[in-house]
Amino acid sequence: MANNFRIAHPKRTCTKSYTNYSSYKTPLSNDFNKRCGYTDCSDFWFGGSKTFHIDHFKPWKKNPHLKTQYSNLVYCCSYVNILKSDDEGSYLDPCNIDYNEHFERDALGKIIPKTTSKEANYMYKKLKLYMQRYQIIWMLEQIFDKMEKLQEIINKTPDGDYKNGLLITQGELAGHAIIYRKNLSSNQ
Repeated sequence: MANNFRIAHPKRTCTKSYTNYSSYKTPLSNDFNKRCGYTDCSDFWFGGSKTFHIDHFKPWKKNPHLKTQYSNLVYCCSYVNILKSDDEGSYLDPCNIDYNEHFERDALGKIIPKTTSKEANYMYKKLKLYMQRYQIIWMLEQIFDKMEKLQEIINKTPDGDYKNGLLITQGELAGHAIIYRKNLSSNQ
């Protein structure tokens, strides 16, 4: 079963101009929903916005006039930014292109480029989007979303066997989260 690559699409909305591109970090974080533009992983799993980078979609060293242009900036995790570096290969701008048309995720969250997208396949290899960390983060987010929804139901449910069953299910989900967290720690 295929899942969409992302739910909330990033959108560049900042209209301010700065002479230092790092001044755009907060608006970028908000516009990119606190997620990597290329992997859709939340910055939470990497230590928050302080660990995320600002990528120049078109490398500023080769395009100096774009160094502080907000329309050329992408909020992303350090892993992807380092791998992309100054490469001018075939990349899809996360704000201008619907990544769901080029990527999907399998039932376990693995990023899969669509065979019809030359750019997605290039990015998949160059940015190492196949790395397990992105799959694990997706799975953790799914588990925590389910636990939050379950908690809302538990809070509204009167005491009794049904509520006890829900609490057991919540505990099982927490157990899965712990396993994924250990796996995440061993892969970093």
